[in-house]
Amino acid sequence: MTIESAAATLAEQLRRQEFVSVIAHHDADGIAAGSILCHAMSRAGIRFRFRIRHTVTKSDLSNESANLLCDIGAGMETLPPEAMVIDHHVPVFKGELHVNPHLAGIDGDTELSSAGAAYLVAQELGDNRDLAGLVICGILGDSQEIRGKNLEICNEAIANGIVSPGRGVTLPGRDMPERWYTAISPYLEGISGNQDRVADLIETSVDEKEGSESGTELDLLLSRIILTAAPAASWSNLQKIYGDTYALQREVIEDGHSLTAVIDACGKTGHGDIGATLCLRSSQHLKQAWEIARLHRTTVIAAVQASRPADNMSGIYQVPDATVASDVADILVRDSDSAQAILVYARSGDACRISARITAGKSPELGPLVRQLAATHGGEGGGHVLRAGATIPCGNFTAFARDWKEATAS
Repeated sequence: MTIESAAATLAEQLRRQEFVSVIAHHDADGIAAGSILCHAMSRAGIRFRFRIRHTVTKSDLSNESANLLCDIGAGMETLPPEAMVIDHHVPVFKGELHVNPHLAGIDGDTELSSAGAAYLVAQELGDNRDLAGLVICGILGDSQEIRGKNLEICNEAIANGIVSPGRGVTLPGRDMPERWYTAISPYLEGISGNQDRVADLIETSVDEKEGSESGTELDLLLSRIILTAAPAASWSNLQKIYGDTYALQREVIEDGHSLTAVIDACGKTGHGDIGATLCLRSSQHLKQAWEIARLHRTTVIAAVQASRPADNMSGIYQVPDATVASDVADILVRDSDSAQAILVYARSGDACRISARITAGKSPELGPLVRQLAATHGGEGGGHVLRAGATIPCGNFTAFARDWKEATAS
């Protein structure tokens, strides 16, 4: 079945519903995906309830209405077969109402996000081309590439004036200082978290030519930033500072990188409702959302700076807050020269939240591995080839870590 036919089938099922319970994963891709469908259903006269969750349990599912899961559910074998799922994770769910690029022979890790899959369903519900800007948030949030289906959606959005491409600094923020001292993708040693150093670099990069009104000389600032961060950063990550930008003409935050970072931070810190309001084009909580993002990113930076390998467990790190585990794992695997697998965990009550990462070209595939290990140790997990997550009882973490080290030793 093609991804388009799967989208059409699910859209037809949605049209039959008077009320839909929508649950989306708590990251940028999930919130964007759920918001795209909520926009489309609202326009089609379908009532809904929209919730953001880290995981889905049986109690989250409605017994009185249809359930639609976005960016979550593909890895759930026990999900009721009548559930509707729009996801791009490695599929285990066997229900017929499942829109997933993997099931259509498309690389769901790089070529189509959950937001992109949701957009295809939305298009089957009506003319929802103006929602293509939210697909950018899914692409950027999950570090996907602009190729395949992603490229098709982007080209259409550009042609319709929904997205305007450009080149520039890709770091999110409200102003130049905030972009640099909250940098986590990439994390910049000596820059990230260092407001005084950033202020000094900006001050010494001012264009002082007589009659000049250009302010900060960007080329000079970039040179100074790179010289400061280069000793502890790879060239590939330094290149990510400047690149493709996306102006989202219909969204409340126009810069695509910034909107992605803000809704991602809101979701991960338990403010998914605020992130969703931004995607639903309400600016009522915009100021609060920006501050949530700033605080989250500085918390991530502090956790990275304080991170140390666990005793006798190289490549395994504990962080104090489950809300930062995923971002810290991304930084440790992406911005270091180490080729080893990375596992970051945090205690949340009696549960341990785990984020696992591995570099491209290495084995094994993490999604199936983490799902198997989590099930063995009393929890649930899954994900992508290079990125995965799990939640298990903390009492089983030592055994989980032992099996993880054995499975990734090669």
